[in-house]
Parts: sequence; C-alpha cells; structure tokens
Amino acid sequence: MKNIDLEKYSSAFTLADMEIFVFPELMYSLLLANIMSPLIWKWREDKSFKKLEGKDPYKKLMRLRQFIMDEFEFNLDLETWGLTDKKSEIKRFENFLTEKEISESNALFGYEGDKYYYDVDIRKHFGLDKYTTDIIPYWKTETVEAMNAFRHKKGYKTGAGECVSLSTLYAAAAFIVCGIPLEDIFLILTPLHSQNYIDINDGIITNNRRLVTKAMWFNGTETSDKAQRALRNEQITMVAHTSGLIHCLYKDATINKTEYQKFLGKLNNYLYYPLEPLGVANFLRSKGQYQKHFQFCRDCRGNAQFIKAEKLFSYEHGSNFRVCDPTHEKLLAEVHEEDFSNHEYAKRIRCDQFKEYMGKKKPDINTEDGRKELAHVLSDYIPDSEKFVAELYDFLHIEPRLPSEDKNYINGEPIKITPDMSREQIIDYLKSIRDKNTIADLAFYAYRDMETCDWQPYIKSAIERSPVSIGMTKDKSIQECFDWLANMPNESIYDNKRLAQPDEVANYGRGDGIEKAITLANIIHKREPTKKIDININKEKVVLTADEKFEFESPKGFEKDIIIS
Repeated sequence: MKNIDLEKYSSAFTLADMEIFVFPELMYSLLLANIMSPLIWKWREDKSFKKLEGKDPYKKLMRLRQFIMDEFEFNLDLETWGLTDKKSEIKRFENFLTEKEISESNALFGYEGDKYYYDVDIRKHFGLDKYTTDIIPYWKTETVEAMNAFRHKKGYKTGAGECVSLSTLYAAAAFIVCGIPLEDIFLILTPLHSQNYIDINDGIITNNRRLVTKAMWFNGTETSDKAQRALRNEQITMVAHTSGLIHCLYKDATINKTEYQKFLGKLNNYLYYPLEPLGVANFLRSKGQYQKHFQFCRDCRGNAQFIKAEKLFSYEHGSNFRVCDPTHEKLLAEVHEEDFSNHEYAKRIRCDQFKEYMGKKKPDINTEDGRKELAHVLSDYIPDSEKFVAELYDFLHIEPRLPSEDKNYINGEPIKITPDMSREQIIDYLKSIRDKNTIADLAFYAYRDMETCDWQPYIKSAIERSPVSIGMTKDKSIQECFDWLANMPNESIYDNKRLAQPDEVANYGRGDGIEKAITLANIIHKREPTKKIDININKEKVVLTADEKFEFESPKGFEKDIIIS
C-alpha cells in the first residue's frame, strides 16, 4: 500500500480520536462497521423492542435510550488505551495537516475551546495535569464489540465507551432497531465531544448515553446545560452523513450540499426557542441568581396570593411538576400555605403580568432594539437588566460554529442502505461499492474483517499503537508473557474471521490464538526492535518464531505467513 493509504487504513484499527480528526472518513466507517455487527441486530430480539414493533420510530428511540443507559456506561479513563506524545503524533500526521492546524483545532494538541474550557483548565478537567504537557492519551473509539467487552474488564459491570463510541453506537442502533433512515442522522464532532442530530419530530441530539429533545435542551436543568457545552463553546470540526462529510479544515467536502443546507436549517431551528413564559422560566431555572427578582401569583378563592420564584423553584426538587409548563398548577397545589403571601412582594416582577406584556408587545430579542426595549421594561426590577436580557437571549438562541458552506463539493458515491434491508444485504451492498467509496472500504477495516482486508495496516497498528499490552507486561519475561497469554480464555471478542488488536486482548483478558501471537509479537518487538519475528498461521495452529518458538491455537481458519522486522 502507499504510505499515505497505510497511515489512514491502519488508523481504522486504532480509531483514536486524533486519527478521526485527521482522517474524517473513519467516523462514518465506524458507524457502518457497527451496522454490520451482529451484536446490534440481536437487540431487535429483546422483548422490550419486540413490544414496539409497528410503533413509530420516536417511541422506539425513547426505549433505546433506556436500553443504552442500562447496558453501557460512559468511560473517559485516560489509561484505558494507553498514552502517546504530541511529538510522535504530529510527526505521523505532518503529511496531512500542519502542526498549527492540528493544535488550533484538536483538544489533545493544545486546543482549549472557548471561555468555559479556559475557566476549567482543560488538561486538569480531563486528568492530564498529572503528566507532562507533551503526554496525551490514546482516546481510542471502540467498536460495539469492544464496548460490549468492557464487561470482562475489572471494575466494569456493563459495557462502556467514550463519546465518539457512544455516538456511533446510537446512530447504528437508531438505524437498525428504530428504523430511522441514515438520511435523517447527522454525526457532529467537536474537538472535545461527539453528538448526533436525528431529524425526528423537532429534532433530537444524542449526548453520550442520553437523548435530548428540543424541550429538554432548553429546560434549564444541569443535565441540559452540560449537554449544550460543546455546541455553545466549540467549533464544530466535522459533520458526517450518508451522503458524505464536511470538515472545518479541508477544502473539499463530499457531503451533498443540499443535505448540508437542510441540516443547517434543522439544527438552527432546534437551537432556537421563542421568548415566551416557559422559555423565561427555564432560563430562571438555569440562572438561579435571577430568581430573586421574580414572583408568581395564584388565585385563591378570588384573592391573589404570591410566592417568591426561588421558593416555587425549590418545590420542583423531588416533584414531577415544573414551573410554567402544563403541570404548573399541580406544582402550585403542592406548595405549603405558609409559603404564600397575601401581599405582593415589592421590587419583584409578577410573572403573570410579564406574561401579559410578552403576549401584547411581543418584544423581539433577536434584534438589538428589541433587547434594549426589554431591558428598559425590566430596569425597575433588575439592577443590571441589560446583562439579564443578553444572557436570556444567549440561553434561547445558540449559534453553532459549523464548517463553512464555502467548500469544493465533490459528488462521490453516496451510501445507499435502508432500514428495510437485512444485515446480509447491507454487507453485500457495501462490498459492492468498496472499490469506489473509501468510507465503505475503510468500514471493513474498522469492522476487522481480515478475510477481505490487507493485513499490513492491521499489523502496523498492532505493533506501533498498542501501549497497554506493553505496560501490563513490563515486569514479565518473554516466557512469562507467553504463559500470561496462554492462560487467557482462547476466545476473541470478534466473531468469524475478525481480529482484535493487542490492547483489546490485554484489556479484556481473552483472545484467539492469532490475536495472542500478535500481542506477543508486539511485546517482543518493543523490547528488541531489530529482531525478526515470524508468525505462521496454518488453520488451527499458530507458531511465532523469534529465536524461540511459541505455539497457539486458533479456530479462525486462516492460512498466512507474517514477518515483522
């Protein structure tokens, strides 16, 4: 393979966040690899999904949310996949992006996002402060098999994965289990996060294990505020879609321009909430410091009674009812009588009167004049009313920083698979377009299909980027390393003729004989880089020769000779 292809194709096995940033095709390739996986197709047989057959995709998606929350946890352990350093990785990628481009746009190479991330100290936020500033983690994106295999790792009771893993898992499951077309799913990456926008109802954004509807996005809770951080504070690096992708740094875009423009409109609509009572109440929930300027009023047998806003919001804790939504009256009914006053509180805005004002005057806070007018109306009650209105506007209106539309659009071969196709039909179709669609071709590498893929990228990734297996065995002799591997269950986390990488073998404590042999080869090569290592695979028998011979067994059925030197 050409060097430029070898680096990209070997990255399909590592799938580190930094590799996806440099080789953006890998993102959708991982999604397709998960769609080919038999594991997610088995979810269809779960009785909770069986009950929803024939129901609309939204109901299935809500059930999927609970399923994923039950079966997977969010994992951002820096050492799960080991550590590397900036110098080595910048050297790897120098033929693709400059050091300046990478450092200004990628979290691992110096990017710190907007004000929020400067405030929290990004390296400390992610636990990197215990290392030198040159050390960075291999945040490897897991396939669904690797996510599922966390159950075998000490300290985990369920599957697990980082944000990119969870976003591609969600997208694949939304397609397979919920029947949502890929045309309606957009993968959104920022330097520090990965989310999906699903075009259903008013829109849904996936956020790690959760789903966020538009109503939830603007409800002002701590969970929703955290879900907003990436789109509020970061440049969106890439948008990937079944028609192609667009990247903030690359001039060429393969995404269909019409589809991208449609996405922009949908996302902007999702991120906008009108100025109305519920929106203001949600803002007050998020910005509790302003609650002291408001009061709520109720009618009690013909008499007005008043309650301080902060007191009413406190009743939401432990209640199923919320301020200003359809359950507002039920929330008022839960309030103790002594918390109401028969007298209006001075210097506090009456929310019923404010609601009436908004209905009649309809101030447009999307304009500077509208914001000034509203600030003037509130100035008798809120000392810094202009700041209040500015923050209210920011809360109700997020302007995402997306890759520019000004790109060179290349009409490539789109991925055309539909929810009514079987898994086998999808795999056959993707095989048929491998020679004209790089994303489809890379998908089989991410899928680990070693029957149809070149082994050179697999070996390159295994030998160069598997630090965990090296670290776990640093105090063992080569014979002890062999014994450690031989005593593991002789089972791969991948079915059929698919192979794990050495660090997956090390982390999950199991592996096929071929996988164990390559793990041992990685350890030997690290200690003696000039030593020639031969691996002979003759169906069930695997023999590694490096001065000494080490034998393993494999049911994978391969016949292959591998030389590492």
